Formats: sequence, C-alpha cells, structure tokens
Amino acid sequence: MVALSLKLQDLIEEIRGAKTQAQEREVIQKECAHIRASFRDGDPVHRHRQLAKLLYVHMLGYPAHFGQMECLKLIASSRFTDKRVGYLGAMLLLDERHDAHLLITNSIKNDLSQGIQPVQGLALCTLSTMGSAEMCRDLAPEVEKLLLQPSPYVRKKAILTAVHMIRKVPELSSVFLPPCVHLLHERHHGKAVGLPILCFSSVDRRIENRMGTPAHRRRVVHTHRHTRNRLSCPWPPPFTSPTLTPGILLGTITLITELCERSPAALKHFRKVVPQLVQILRTLVTTGYSTEHSISGVSDPFLQDQETCGGEEVQILRLLRILGRNHEESSETMNDLLAQVATNTDTSRNAGNAVLFETVLTIMDIHSAAGLRVLAVNILGRFLLNSDRNIRYVALTSLLRLVQSDHSAVQRHRPTVVDCLQETDASLSRRALELSLALVNSSNVRAMMQELQAFLESCPPDLRADCASGILLAAERFAPTKRWHIDTILHVLTTAGTHVRDDAVANLTQLIGGAQELHAYSVHRLYNALAEDISQQPLVQVAAWCIGEYGDLLLEGNCEEIEPLQVDEEEVLALLEKVLQSHMSLPATRGYALTALMKLSTRLQGNNKSCLDVELQQRAVEYDTLFRKYDHMRAAILEKMPLVERDGPQADEEAKQSKAAAQLSEAAPAPTEPQASQLLDLLDLLDGASGDAQHPPPLDPSPGGALVYLLDLPCAPPPPAPIPDLKVFEREGVQLNLSFIRPPENPALLLITITATNSSEGDVTNFICQAAVPKSLQLQLQAPSGNTVPARGGLPITQLFRILNPNKAPLRLKLRLTYNHFHQSVQEIFEVNNLPVESWQ
Repeated sequence: MVALSLKLQDLIEEIRGAKTQAQEREVIQKECAHIRASFRDGDPVHRHRQLAKLLYVHMLGYPAHFGQMECLKLIASSRFTDKRVGYLGAMLLLDERHDAHLLITNSIKNDLSQGIQPVQGLALCTLSTMGSAEMCRDLAPEVEKLLLQPSPYVRKKAILTAVHMIRKVPELSSVFLPPCVHLLHERHHGKAVGLPILCFSSVDRRIENRMGTPAHRRRVVHTHRHTRNRLSCPWPPPFTSPTLTPGILLGTITLITELCERSPAALKHFRKVVPQLVQILRTLVTTGYSTEHSISGVSDPFLQDQETCGGEEVQILRLLRILGRNHEESSETMNDLLAQVATNTDTSRNAGNAVLFETVLTIMDIHSAAGLRVLAVNILGRFLLNSDRNIRYVALTSLLRLVQSDHSAVQRHRPTVVDCLQETDASLSRRALELSLALVNSSNVRAMMQELQAFLESCPPDLRADCASGILLAAERFAPTKRWHIDTILHVLTTAGTHVRDDAVANLTQLIGGAQELHAYSVHRLYNALAEDISQQPLVQVAAWCIGEYGDLLLEGNCEEIEPLQVDEEEVLALLEKVLQSHMSLPATRGYALTALMKLSTRLQGNNKSCLDVELQQRAVEYDTLFRKYDHMRAAILEKMPLVERDGPQADEEAKQSKAAAQLSEAAPAPTEPQASQLLDLLDLLDGASGDAQHPPPLDPSPGGALVYLLDLPCAPPPPAPIPDLKVFEREGVQLNLSFIRPPENPALLLITITATNSSEGDVTNFICQAAVPKSLQLQLQAPSGNTVPARGGLPITQLFRILNPNKAPLRLKLRLTYNHFHQSVQEIFEVNNLPVESWQ
C-alpha cells in the first residue's frame, strides 16, 4: 500500500527528527517521489501545497528543478493562493539561464494590467527579482504606467522594478525619466514592506518558528545564501520575516541615481532638481518627517544615507555627490547644506556616523570650499578615535584617498594615525601603515621614520615586507643627509633584511660609493653589524662589498663620526671566512665574501677556500689564476669600483647597445632610424642574402683570454696574423680597416676586427657599423668599444666580427656605416669583394 503524502508541517517535523543525514535524505527522496506523482496526476487543488513542500526541500539544498513548470501553471491560475506560491517558486527556481522564465512574461503582463493590488505586487516582485533583459523590454510600458498609480503599495514596487530594469537595460532610461520628476514630490515613506513580500502567512511563520536546532537553522540560512548567489534573489529570502524597505521617495532617489549613473542626458536633466533635493535633505536635518522613521535620534537615516536594496547603496547624499561632481554651480548650491549636516548630526549613534561618512565623501567629491574640506578631514579624524573598528577602518581608508589632495589637513591627524599602527587588527594596521607612509614629507621625515622603524621591529610578518619597502622608498625620496639615509637603510637591513626589496643591496652600495666622506663611517658601521649578525643576507652582502672596497679604512681605525674601532687583519679574514662557511649564506652572499677576500689580498695574505658551489669554484679558480699568472695586474684589476650612474641617458644607451649586440644579425640600432626599418634594410643586403646571423661554435680561449673576459677587462685586439690587413673605406679623414685571424684550433672560424680612425678636425659621433654575409655563412657581431671617434687621430673604435664558414665558400661582406660628422648625418653602404683568399680558403 502506498503511503500518503505528508503535510508541510509533518514534513518539517520528520526532517527535524532525522538523526543522520542518510535518514534525512531518505525522508526527502520519499516525499519528492510523492510530489512528482501528484504533479503527474494533475491535482489542481493541492498543487500549491506540493510546490510549497518542494520549495522547502529546495531551501535545504536538494534538487527541485522538476517543479519549474508547476510554477508556471500556478502563476496562470486565477486563484490568489496559487499565484503567490507560483511566483515565489519562480523567483527561487527560475533565472535567466532557463528558457522557461520567458514563458511567464504573458502572465506577468496580464497580472500587471489587473486592478488587484496584491496580484500586481506579486508580479512586480517577481519581475524585479528574476526579470531578464527581454522581459524588461517587453514589460517596461506596463511598469511605467504603474509608477503614477494612486496606490502607494503598487508605486513602491513599481519604482523598485524600474530600478532593476534600468540596471538590466540602460537604454530604457528615456522611458522612466518623465515620471521621476513627479515622484520627487512624494512624501510617503511607507511601512515595513519586504522585497519581495511573499509569505505563506501562518504557514511561513510555522516554518520559521519550527526550523529546528540552531545547527539546522544555520544550514537553512546557508542554503538561502546559496540560492541568492545563484539566482540573484534579494536577501533576506522570502521565507524570512520582512524588513524595513524604502518608501516612494527613497525608491525615487534610487531610481534617479541609477538614471544619472547610466545616462549623461539624465545627469544633465536632474541637475536642475538639486535645489529640491537640498530642500528635502534640509527638512530631514532640521525637522524630520516623523518620529516613526527616526532611528537613534537621526531622522530617517535610510533616506539621508543608505539602505540595502538589491545590494546597492541608495541615499540622497550619494545622489548629490553624483550631481555635483565636475559641476561648480550644483556644488555651490549644496555647500551650506553639507556644512549643516556635518555640524548638526549626532555622532553618538552609528546611524549618525553613517550620515557623517557619506557627507564627507560628498564634500570630497564635489567642488566644495576649502573650509568645508578641512571640516570633512576633521570628521574623519574623530572617526579614528571611535571605539568601533569598522569606523576606524573607514576613516583610515578615506584619509588615504584624501592625502594627495588635502595633505596639510590630513597632517594634523598624524599622531592619531601613527597610534593606529599598534592596532591588533591586521586590516587596520595595514591601512594605518599605508597612510603613515603617505604622510611622510621632508619636514617630518625624521620623526616619522622613528615611528615606522619602531613599528617594523614589532609588526606582523605579513606587513614587514611592505613596511620595509615603504621606509626605503621614503628615505630615498626625503633623506635630509646621506649619513641619515645610510643609517636608515642599515637599520632596515638589520631589522628585516630578508623582507627588503631585491634592489636594496644595489641602492645602498650606490649610495655608499657616492658618499666619499662617509666611506670610513659606512665600513665601520657595516663591520659592526656583520659581526653581530650574519643571518640577514642583504646586510651581509652590503657589508662584504663595503669591506672589500674600503677595507683599508677599516684597518686604519680612523673615523670621526663614531668611536674608533681597532680591527686587525685576522679578525676581518675570520669574519669573512665565517660568512663563507655559514649554512645560512646564499651563493650570492658567498660570492660577495669571496670577492671581498680577493680585493683584500692586495694588502693581506689570504688562505685558499673550498666550496661545493660550482659558480663559486669557478670564481675561485679565476682569482687563483689571477694570483699565479697575472699578479702584476692584480692591483689594477681590484681597484675600488667606480660610481655607477643610475637611470641616466648613458645607462639607457648602454642598455640598448647591449641588447642590440645580442642580436646575431645586426649591431646596435641607429638612433635616427626605427629598429624595424633597420632590420628590413639588413635583410635586403647582398641582394637577398639573409642577414640572420647564428652563433658559431664557441672557441676554446686561452686561460689568459678567459680571465680577461670574465673580469670584464677591456678586450685587447687579437695578436697579428699572417693574413694581411685591408682598408675598405675612407672619407673626409674617416678610415675603416679590417684585420683577420683564423684560430688554428678552428679553421672554419674567421675573426675580423674592424678599426675606425679619424684624422679630421671634427669628432665622429653615433658611429655604427652593420654587416651582412651570404646565407651559407654565419655572422655574429660583438659590441663595439664605443660610438665616438675623436678628432685628430684620437682613440679608435674597434668591433669584432665572428664569421663561421664551414664550407670554405668565397667570402663577401657588405657593410653599412652610419655616423655624424661635421654636424651632418652620413650613411654609406658598400660591398667588400677583395677579401684576402687566406681569410676563407
């Protein structure tokens, strides 16, 4: 015998009584089977009850898609009890992803045309919840008519439906623009009217009261949120008790705001009603509408400030901010009112703080007076003293936005902002850190750096990197002296060395190298810091570099800035050896230490070191070779590093040349021609011969040559070879000669050295030599030694060409010279066909 279907109340009690999730699933599956059977039988009397149970099952997270068509049948019914359940089911079970939602368009249109207010309210709520763009276009005329209906109940819902339509289809703005002017004269606020206000009267109260244990209620609430996210339903869902929603005037302000944000024509039109909006807000501030809408002593803060309808903040102050933005006349109209709101609003309650916050945002976004902006900043300063963390967070975020435009006004609250660094809440301390860094300037940099350095020592690990980077940037920008700048960076490296930026080491070495008068001070400070702690790798790298460069000043012990420190050679070597052998040292750090030992070797007697790192072994072998074979060059090679220019035009030019030298088919691009055109020109050289150069097999250089290359010494010209030199170009004193070498170990490789000389009275500048060879050959161009040939036989320019000719094909070479001479641009393209036979046979 088939069991009877349960009533809704009995179903809820049985689900509550399930002790396990399996029992709950069993009850729901059995009841869903009865619901399906009832739908198949077509029982018109109890269809709405079956759908009500199905909606409750859907709230618990179980599938209920088979009830979608039943919603359509109930909506088309003539009974109100069927319609309200059908509309509720449509909002929960249908959305734009289901084509079935278009089938209710006709039913909604018919219900909107009826004069029955509850039915019109049901249709409007459903349309504002799940209406697609197609439905909005079809039903916009009906909603426009309802905007001017005498019933406040219908008008409120029609306004909110119009807001949804504008968001879905912005081009409908012209349809709803005319009624808004008439709706602004409305003074009806309305009672608690849910959106949507669809309930089962006593049934839904029983559902709410008998939802079971707190854990069960939390699961139902979670399901509600899931449903809202998936179907874009309003929150709270229809099964909860109704909440306070806006009346006609508040809905009208919402609609006008949407129109102004989406239509420039509407924005221009509604700027004419700014005085009327100002008068409405002044009435709220001075007299208020009624005690019925007063919250914590604030007259209708929802209308003044904000309310939540469909997830969007809607308030008069926000509308004034939109209308006054970039419009001076409208801004002047509302200045006095904003000052009145800012001074008369009670801040002892959260509603007043909300009104004040929106007032501040409006003041800062329009063309307000200077005194009014200072008042707004002071309000945010008072918010920083509030005990509510949310209010303090809002204040910090707003001040951070204002610090650029009203820096002096925000500076007055600097002590309060600094106190917020000690907040236990991570979001508050992060915002306080960002604002503190933004407040640093040349006049307060010393005091602010002390506060920030103290915060760096105790801040959470996730803020340490941001704090260290901010201190380094602020110190670089506002440092009063170089010594203070060095001390600040050293403190950061000592406190949070592992969290600093990658360029901190390079910046500090650049700073120390450029402050010659502080070399002794810097090396003493760094040596002391290194002796205390070798775990901070950036600090160790800078200290090793500085000891290698200025170790002689450390050994002398003469430093006027600090107490003299007597250090002997063994202590320095022992400290660097400790760095080399420490398991905390990175390979880059060991490289710094090894280089420091090498540089100190010009005065000290060092010991040999061993390491498993291949790169360090290679560097040690190079240094050992320098000791053994080139000891006479060691002092010159290991001189103090010259100061490197940063971010200058010369550095940019050298970077461009280095990048172009890596291209195997051409040299550096000429400054006067685009790079793409030069590539095309080179490809056209030699009548279609490819200019794509390829890397030839690497040579096995001699130990001396390898040492010179690895130490970045100036490349000396190759030794003379039996192949005779060749002069290929001469014009107005500018001469170009070629010399050739074929290494015995690789006869297929030809090294051509280009030498450019200048015997004229004017310098040759921007000199560039480009070359191309036939396709059967491979060409690689090395970077030239310079781009300027001084006049009267000055230092020439040399450039090395590497040509691989495995097939010993006849060698042809096409050259293009580009340079400036006597204030004229010269370009010469010529082919060299008389190369010596020995160069390719």
